Amino acid sequence: MYLIAIAWLYVALMMALAEASSPQGSLFGALLTFLLYGVAPMALVLYLVGTPARRKARRLAEAQEQAQSLSEPTPDSGQGDGRHHAPAEPLPPVGKEP
Repeated sequence: MYLIAIAWLYVALMMALAEASSPQGSLFGALLTFLLYGVAPMALVLYLVGTPARRKARRLAEAQEQAQSLSEPTPDSGQGDGRHHAPAEPLPPVGKEP
């Protein structure tokens, strides 16, 4: 696929050079020719062709993240914050003596 993109950009570059070197052409016209006939269409095509690969990579990353989260040990201390230290003594109720 990249071979086609390189060939397309080469043709667009040659069109831009022909535009720049012609007596009625300009550098601005050559730049617009290269950007609008070469870079913009190839960027769109490569983005659309690469969508399945990006989707597959995202699903693989999500599956690895889920497998890693399932394999992590859970804290046994009963702490809600996940730290591994002994729980504190419970506080007595307010207004009552222990």
